Amino acid sequence: MHIGVCKIQLRMPENGSLKDKRHVLRSVIDRVRGRFNVSIAEVEDNDVWGLASLGISCVSNDHRHANEVLSKVVDYIQALRLDAEVVDCQVEVIPGA
Repeated sequence: MHIGVCKIQLRMPENGSLKDKRHVLRSVIDRVRGRFNVSIAEVEDNDVWGLASLGISCVSNDHRHANEVLSKVVDYIQALRLDAEVVDCQVEVIPGA
């Protein structure tokens, strides 16, 4: 068993309120959940209008598969929203027993 973990930081300069931010994030989170079998949630920068950090995880029996799924999620998020720019992305696959 391998656990893939990804942290993506998004910059959203067009947002003028937390309501705008939540609207963008809800769209991203719902679409990623619907397309990929991953867990995703906002993990940092909860009260900052222009920034969001998303945590994404998946479990797989293959190290490469977990890494591939997370890479596809990152690519999908980059292509999905033009009003949310990916500033930073960290991917780690943790080998299990």
